[in-house]
Amino acid sequence: MTADRIVIVGAGLAGLACARRLGEAGVPSVVLEASDDVGGRVRTDVVEGFLLDRGFQVLLSSYPEARRVLDLGALALRPFYPGALVRTGGGFHRAADPWRHPLDAVGALFSPLGTFADQAHVAALRHRVTAGTWDDLAARPETTTLEALRRAHLSKTMIDRFFRPFLGGVLAGRELSASSRMFEFVFRAFAAGDACLPEHGMGAIPAQLRAALPADAVRLGARVASLGEGAVRLADGALVAARAVVVATEAPVAARLTGERWAEGGRALTCLYFAAERPPVTEPILLLDGDGSGPVNNLAVPSAVARGYAPAGAALVSATVLGSPALDDAALERVVRDQMERWFGPVARRWRHLRTYRIPYAQPEQAPPALTPWRRPVRVRPGLYVCGDHRDNASINGALESGRRAAEAVIEDFGGGSA
Repeated sequence: MTADRIVIVGAGLAGLACARRLGEAGVPSVVLEASDDVGGRVRTDVVEGFLLDRGFQVLLSSYPEARRVLDLGALALRPFYPGALVRTGGGFHRAADPWRHPLDAVGALFSPLGTFADQAHVAALRHRVTAGTWDDLAARPETTTLEALRRAHLSKTMIDRFFRPFLGGVLAGRELSASSRMFEFVFRAFAAGDACLPEHGMGAIPAQLRAALPADAVRLGARVASLGEGAVRLADGALVAARAVVVATEAPVAARLTGERWAEGGRALTCLYFAAERPPVTEPILLLDGDGSGPVNNLAVPSAVARGYAPAGAALVSATVLGSPALDDAALERVVRDQMERWFGPVARRWRHLRTYRIPYAQPEQAPPALTPWRRPVRVRPGLYVCGDHRDNASINGALESGRRAAEAVIEDFGGGSA
C-alpha cells in the first residue's frame, strides 16, 4: 500500500462519500473498515430470505446531497404513504399530507389527533420551512423541537399524539429535545419528497457508493487502533502509510482517535423484526403509538413498501423501541408482543421473531446548541480530517455531505490529481 494514498478510517456513508469525491478529483485513497462489510449503521442482513435493515431506516428522496451523489433510480426506491396511522384511544386514525392526499386529509379533520386550528398551523409551518433554500434553515434561531412546535401554536393534543411518536422515531426521542434546526430540515425533506426504501434494502445505498470505487479501495477487517505521524496503526500492529488521514467514524471513536474534544453523546434505538404469514396492514404506511403506552413507538411492514424485503407468501414486520430497554431480549420481545396483540389481536402471537437489533449509537446527540453552527469543521489540522453525521446532522444526507466536505478539505490542502 503506497504512502501517497489518503487513508480513510471507516466505510460508512461518510467514509465512502469521501473516497468517492477524492476519486473524482484524482486523489487515491484507501478505506479501512473494522467490520466485514461497508455501510456502518446503514447495513442490511439477509435472514431466512428476509431483508433486515440494522434498525428501521428510510431514505428521504428530497435530500439534496443524496440527489447529488446517489443514482436514486438504480436504487429502485419504493415510497411510503405520505402520512401515518396513529394508534390512540383504542383505534387507528389516519394523518395524511393534505397536499398529496387532500381527501384523506379531510377525514383527518374529524380525528382525535388535533384541532381544526392545528391543520392551519401545520400548513403555516410547512410554508415556513419550505420557503427559501435548504441553507436558509440554518440561519434561523435554534431551540428545541418541542419549543418550535409550541411556537407554531400547535395544540398539546397534536404534539403529543402525532409529533411525539412521529418525530420521536426520526429524532430518537419522544421528549423532542433535538435541535429545531434538525426538525425543520427533516420536516422540509418529508414535505418535498417521499420516505422510501430501496427494493433491496438500505444496504443498497453503501453498496452503490462502494461500486463506484476501485476494487482495492476498501480493506475490510482492518481495525484502526491509533493514528501516528504519516501512518495509522491497526489493531494487529501493522502500519498503513498515509499522506493524510480522514476519520469517518461515530463521534466517540473519532474523538478517541483524533484526541479532539467534542460532544460525543448518542441516542440508542432498538428494532425487533418478525415474520408474519399476513401483514397487519397491507398499505405502505407507518404506524405510530399516539398514546405513548409503549414500548413500541413506531411500526412498519417493510415488505408492504418494497416487496423484496420478504420471501413470497410472507410479510416482514419492523417494531422500533426508543432507547435500549433494561429488559433482556426475551423479556422485551414479550412486552412488544403484548402491545402488538392490543393493536392487532391474537394473530400477533403467531408472528415469528427473527432478530432484535440494539443500536447503542443510532444517532449523535442533537440537543441545542449542537447544530450551531449547522456544519461543524471537518479539518482538525492539515493532514487530519474528520467526517460523519456528527459533523453535519443525524441523517443520511448529513453523513454524505460531511464526507464530501472532508474530501474537499483534503483537496484544498493537498491539491487534486496525484496526491
